[in-house]
Amino acid sequence: MSRIFGDFAQIGYVVRDIHASMEHWVRHGVGPWFYVERVPMDYFRYHGTEGDVHMSVALANSGATQLELIQQRDDNPSMYKDFLDAGNHGAQHIAYWTSDYDALYDKAIGEGYTVGQEGSISGGRFAYLQTEWEPGTTIEISDVSGPKGQLFAYIRDAAANWDGSEPIRVLG
Repeated sequence: MSRIFGDFAQIGYVVRDIHASMEHWVRHGVGPWFYVERVPMDYFRYHGTEGDVHMSVALANSGATQLELIQQRDDNPSMYKDFLDAGNHGAQHIAYWTSDYDALYDKAIGEGYTVGQEGSISGGRFAYLQTEWEPGTTIEISDVSGPKGQLFAYIRDAAANWDGSEPIRVLG
C-alpha cells in the first residue's frame, strides 16, 4: 500500500501484439478478456500538449488485480510509444483507482509528481505520472467514480465466475 495513493488496483502492460498477449494470459487461466479495438478518447495530452492516440485495450482480472493490455496503433507521441521506443515491452505501469480524482490528482501534484500524459475515456479521467526509473514503474491514477468504475466491477465479477468459455469478448 502506498501512503500517498492507497492500494494499487491494476498492472498495465504495453504490448506489440495485443491478440497474442491475450492468448498468452488465457493459456495461464486468466480471463475473460474484454477487448476494445479503438478506445474512444474525450481528450488526450502528452506533456501538456493536446494530441490524440489510437490504442487498443484489453482488460481482465486475476483476483482483485486488473490486468490491462495496451497496444498503440499509431506513432503519435505518448508514454506508451516512449516505452516501446526505449526497447521495452510488458509491464509499464501500476494504477491506483479513486472515486475522488481531483483530490488524489492535487495530492500527487502537491507531493511533487509531474504529469507525463493524461486524458479522459467516457468521462473517466486518468493521469500517468513521471515516475519511471526502470521499466514498469510509472504510476497511473484513474477516476472510477462513473461508468468506468461500473465496467471495472463487471470485469472483476466476470473473472471471479469465469468457466473458461468466451475467453475474448469484444466491447463496442
